[in-house]
Amino acid sequence: MKRRTFTKLAATPFAFAGALGADPERKAAAAGSAKMKLGNQNWSDDASLTVLAALGVDHICSALPSRKLDENWSVDGLTRLRERVESYGITLAAVPLPLSSSYITKAENPDIILGRSPERDREIDNICSMIRNCGKAGIPMVKYNLNILGVVRTARTPGRGGSSYSTFRYAEAKQEPPLTEAGPLSADEMWERIAYFLDRVVPAAEETKVRIACHPHDPGMPEQEGFRGVHRVLGSVAGLKRFIDIHSSPYHGLNFCQGTVSEMLRDPNVEIHDVIRYFGARKKIFNVHFRNIRGGFLNFQETFPDAGDVDMLAALRTYQEVGYDGMLMPDHVPVIEGDTGGRQAFAFAFGYIRGLLQAVQG
Repeated sequence: MKRRTFTKLAATPFAFAGALGADPERKAAAAGSAKMKLGNQNWSDDASLTVLAALGVDHICSALPSRKLDENWSVDGLTRLRERVESYGITLAAVPLPLSSSYITKAENPDIILGRSPERDREIDNICSMIRNCGKAGIPMVKYNLNILGVVRTARTPGRGGSSYSTFRYAEAKQEPPLTEAGPLSADEMWERIAYFLDRVVPAAEETKVRIACHPHDPGMPEQEGFRGVHRVLGSVAGLKRFIDIHSSPYHGLNFCQGTVSEMLRDPNVEIHDVIRYFGARKKIFNVHFRNIRGGFLNFQETFPDAGDVDMLAALRTYQEVGYDGMLMPDHVPVIEGDTGGRQAFAFAFGYIRGLLQAVQG
């Protein structure tokens, strides 16, 4: 919420509650709709689960079970993981596949997106086994990336109270060396590799009713130029629309990173709502990274959730409008000096999201 709005509402004790969703008609509508959940990702050790449960985080995506198909990816291994998470009163809503957002030479299963056969076929077969085993273990979703460049950023910039913000300014980004290990990669080549992967993986997801949620390319790059010879086809709203249309399956959709999508837009605070409506109405939003930015396409900072350009309360109401009922999780929090692992910054984000959820859902 913007500072001016907060000050105005705080002037009368009951106006503040009303603005956050105490309106009887809005609360009645919310009561009849599915509930969104406060979620998190990557923390599934016992110490972290204890803290998450105390903070009211009741749904998570676990840490990566393993980088390769081994006992941790077996039905028994995944079942043990689910049961351990559940012992803390938390639902294991998803696990990540070993298809990360890392730069391609540091990523697992690189041949899938590099398009090298027969290596990619073996890697895809392993991914399919992981998905099937998740379904058999009672885990309803996996999330993944199809990435070559990784998450591209320039130098960090000052944030609120001496914190620092992850920042991208295309004009300052060094495209050196000019090409990645993938060499020049056209949009058509990238789409071929994505379709090749989906043609084999979506049937495995349908077989055991596991939703597969893909993260957009972060950040989007100029359509014609790309970055370091790579065209980021999942770095635009048009690209994401094409992506979901490759297969009509209800198990094929998006790990909808609101921050990354905002980075694609010229005026995120205005445009993000129609994007949420487009994908939400088609039930293609499987998970949400609920983070905020300041700026827009090719020039942005990743801020605290209350310090960016997007009205997060209004965005949350748009998710509710389209019937989204999955997790809302923080992501890419600012760096605070002395805050090891970003735990304090994440705790702030959890509380902020939980407060918005209570305001909107009651």
